Amino acid sequence: MKLICLALASVLLAGCGGNEFEDLRDFVKNSGADLRGKIEPPPNVKLYEPFAYVNDTNLADPFKPRKPEANPAGKRGQNEPDMNRPREALEEFPLESLKMVGYVNKARVGYAVVRAPDKKLYQVKVGNYIGMNFGLIQKITDTEIQIKEEVQDSTGDWTERISSLQLLE
Repeated sequence: MKLICLALASVLLAGCGGNEFEDLRDFVKNSGADLRGKIEPPPNVKLYEPFAYVNDTNLADPFKPRKPEANPAGKRGQNEPDMNRPREALEEFPLESLKMVGYVNKARVGYAVVRAPDKKLYQVKVGNYIGMNFGLIQKITDTEIQIKEEVQDSTGDWTERISSLQLLE
């Protein structure tokens, strides 16, 4: 009896399965059949052409150090500062290490107070030299010292560079 009930139940269940979702299975199966992904071809690669730096061209080889033109013996560079002038105290320090910490006006002359790396305070006015690049103080205001420096380039000529020291807050 159990065997007959079991066989009957299996026949009934097999009849229920049927083709109820067959259309859904066909849709999923065929949905990607006509779709193809497009991959663009890679761009054309330009072949590397090495450039030879030969002595025939006027181009300098960027991988070799450049030698400055030799300065003939005895020839001085243009705009050369006075090398025989006595040095002032603040010329032994780089300009970046000096700090303007104050401003004083005495007898209608403005003085800046500068702190050096040796922790000493120095009082400077227009016309004093400051820094290691022959920096001549051009102007002093209550917030700034304007300095004209003379720096030497690779050919031996001297050029002017304007720098300043700002008052520390």
